[in-house]
Amino acid sequence: MGPRAERAPLHLRPAGAVALAVAARVALVLYGELQDRALRVRYTDVDYAVLSDAARLLAAGRSPYARATFRYSPLLGWLLVPGQRLGALFGKLLFAAADVLAALLLLRLLRRRGLGARAACAHAGLWLFNPLPLAVSSRGNADALVACLVLAALDLLARGRAAGAGAAYGLAVHLKLYPVTHLLPLALHLRPPRAPGPRRLRADLRRLAGPAVLRFLGAAALAFLGLGAACHARYGWDFVEHAYLYHVTRRDTRHNFSPYFYLLYLTAESPWARALGLAAFLPQLALLLAASAAFHGDPAFCCFLHTAVLVSFNKVCTSQYFVWYLSLLPLVAPGLRLGRARAAALLLLWFAAQALWLAPAYLLEFRGRNTFLLLWLAGLFFLLVNCAILAQVIAHYRPWPRPPPPARRRRVRVKAD
Repeated sequence: MGPRAERAPLHLRPAGAVALAVAARVALVLYGELQDRALRVRYTDVDYAVLSDAARLLAAGRSPYARATFRYSPLLGWLLVPGQRLGALFGKLLFAAADVLAALLLLRLLRRRGLGARAACAHAGLWLFNPLPLAVSSRGNADALVACLVLAALDLLARGRAAGAGAAYGLAVHLKLYPVTHLLPLALHLRPPRAPGPRRLRADLRRLAGPAVLRFLGAAALAFLGLGAACHARYGWDFVEHAYLYHVTRRDTRHNFSPYFYLLYLTAESPWARALGLAAFLPQLALLLAASAAFHGDPAFCCFLHTAVLVSFNKVCTSQYFVWYLSLLPLVAPGLRLGRARAAALLLLWFAAQALWLAPAYLLEFRGRNTFLLLWLAGLFFLLVNCAILAQVIAHYRPWPRPPPPARRRRVRVKAD
């Protein structure tokens, strides 16, 4: 990856690629309706039923938290309220549109950083034609909305609009908590340049109070706290408990990719269960602080690392979480110098690790066999694979665009008379 992308064998122009991506998403939404009617295994995400029920309650003037397992901001329910009149497909088409909008933001960010139209389209294709985002949004998952807001914040930062970036970021955190980890690297990135001279801690801390940082933090706080206060005034403590506290203290003992799931399963009745769940955040915290200190100069790359670390080391890890960092991969790909063979090997290893986990998961879920130990070992292997891939990405990433090389000084020969 990198400069070779300018000669990428992609014959679609951006407009054609986006049109094809829209058609693919609409086709999958329609196919999902057919599968839901014809097969026992439903295509539609379970969360879509939860959001639709919440929208139905809101349309009737009731609280969305009357629906069990609704663990989101009421805004997601309100977004689906028009579907009560426009039909059940409204929400899926809305999320698919957000999926495409994320691709348009990626294209603009890539073009802004100097890539040509074809090269930008080739890298945006990592999101546009990726089977996972395609399936997730067409099944009715709302994660593409948050991806849009994170990308919008990065785009506004690139254009020097710190307040607008803060507002988009605050709204993203309101909808889903995971982008909260981006706060430190974005604030560090917005600091004014360090003055020449010896480095002093007090001066570095003072730079965090720079004008751009304050505009970003102020707008983010206003968006997040303002929306939170409005939701709390309308829905009370239910909003705080289900939209925020639940995700911090959550201990999901169902099988998932997380290396912690078996520990939490075995200690579910232990008095130390809550403490163990909170202790699981410590490895994440250490890695996130290290990534912020090392890579805040490249906010897109740092946010990608943050999200990948958060997902890989989280107490709960499912395949839809992968969308969180895949939305940032097109911004990272132009700086990778992995080579095609190495990149293909890492991708194959990533899919193989998932397949290794899916085999015992199938036996547990559909055959009722006790494969918890195998699942835990497969989850540990998947974590090791993710760590190895992240190490390779960090080792072979070069910030882009690179500054132009200094012009060589030409020696002028003076002829003697």
